[in-house]
Amino acid sequence: MRFEHGRGLPGSVLDTGAAVWIRDVTQDPDFQRAAAAKACDLHAAFAFPVLAGDDVLAVMEFFYRSSLEPDEPLLAVMGQIGTQLGRVMERKRAEDKLIYDASHDPLTGLPNRLLFTDRLDRAVAAHKRRPEIGFAVLFIDLDRFKLVNDSLGHAAGDALLIEIAGRLSAVLTKEEGHGVLPTLARLGGDEFTILLEELDSSSIAIEIAERLQDALRRPLTIEGQDVYTSASIGIASSDAGYSSAADLMRDADLAMYRAKSEGRARIEIFDQSLHETATRRLSLESDLRGALRKQEFVLYYQPIVALDGGDIVGFEALVRWQRGSGELVPPAEFIALAEETGLIVFIGNWVMRDAFATLAAWQTAHPRSVPLTMSVNVSPRQFRQPDFVEQVIAAVKESGARPDTIRLEITEGVTVQDADHAIGILQRLREFGVRVSIDDFGTGYSSLSYLHQLPFDTLKIDRSFVNALQEKSDGNRIIQTILDLAKSLNMDVVAEGAETEHHVDQLREMGCRFAQGYYFSRPLDHTAATALLRR
Repeated sequence: MRFEHGRGLPGSVLDTGAAVWIRDVTQDPDFQRAAAAKACDLHAAFAFPVLAGDDVLAVMEFFYRSSLEPDEPLLAVMGQIGTQLGRVMERKRAEDKLIYDASHDPLTGLPNRLLFTDRLDRAVAAHKRRPEIGFAVLFIDLDRFKLVNDSLGHAAGDALLIEIAGRLSAVLTKEEGHGVLPTLARLGGDEFTILLEELDSSSIAIEIAERLQDALRRPLTIEGQDVYTSASIGIASSDAGYSSAADLMRDADLAMYRAKSEGRARIEIFDQSLHETATRRLSLESDLRGALRKQEFVLYYQPIVALDGGDIVGFEALVRWQRGSGELVPPAEFIALAEETGLIVFIGNWVMRDAFATLAAWQTAHPRSVPLTMSVNVSPRQFRQPDFVEQVIAAVKESGARPDTIRLEITEGVTVQDADHAIGILQRLREFGVRVSIDDFGTGYSSLSYLHQLPFDTLKIDRSFVNALQEKSDGNRIIQTILDLAKSLNMDVVAEGAETEHHVDQLREMGCRFAQGYYFSRPLDHTAATALLRR
């Protein structure tokens, strides 16, 4: 039965927060269970509240077979008992709240990493007992969530996370009706995980992941604005025979990062190659840090040649990693990882200092009316350093090289990301005398508006266009367009990847003044490059 405030024995206690005595419930018009009490031959009754502060947590009732007058001392004792019981219950509630808070995300109310891992441990153990019943973990990371935080603010970001948690929960609630036991958790930030138990096949996990993707594709209204989102999802299942929750979480995470790297808004299933790749990357990162300590990096130099006379006008410094065993590691195998880990900043600073010092020595040993130049690649992370300009100036002054013979090569994407910031940096470099080239021109943004604003001196044509040079091909037209553009902007052009006599002849005929590539020379170590200059 339900008891309203003030109605019946429990209702009266609930209303007053004090003990209540009824001499004969069968004669009390307010006692809702009079007929039942009479059938059981019950007459006198009293009740007292179990209190936590002023809150009534429960009402305890006692009945007697005879009619009795109120016993005030008894009621007083029972009131004290109710207070003691309330304190016990209050402590238990506080303990339960502490446990809940420790195991749930405060923003969404979902289980957190602690509770999710506990349930995953149980699923792994249950699978060992019943291998025929499978399970899977879905690792979900929202795509471009940072954009919402940066544009609408963190409050909007929190609102978005709550909405997304609701959508994911709605999809999983439907799956419960199909016999799947789901647990949705928020690990932190924009990362969610889902444990799917009682799976007959791992393909069910993929189907559920697709339904989750569909649910996230619909726009969400945050602060009156439609927000579109998507997620990258990695899946690891019990089919791989995991013995620990940590291994399964690691592999689901790896699969999610594969989905990110393959273009986002994708679903990827873990396979062993992902783990092997991650292990190799970890080992490579450790070796890379060791290479910095052991000074295992060396510079190779590729000449830049004037096409009208064949003279060497400068060099591009190219970093190589020479392991202690003598093995030469090409940049394609370590530069991306160095960029990701931030080690590229230290490598880049060393390259500048060493290359500029080499240039100064060559300028002294081989004086000419137009001095040799040195081109050095600048990574995006290095360019974004707050003291980047100061690092360049210090390296040039330390070397003794002329600033106007230094060429810093920067990709288009670095400048487009924050054009105003880039303009400020490039202007300061130009004021010092250093020249700047756009590397791999034509393969990035190629924004003419930015190209017009940014103070560049040279365009470097990407090797892919040079390799496509034929008598009648798109490669010719693209290169000619770049040459015409550079001429109108009063910029020099260097073509990379000139590998054949045909390439060189075509570039010369189109009016390109400078080129570099295997036709002239492969990258050379310091000794070979010095010998080439002597010749």
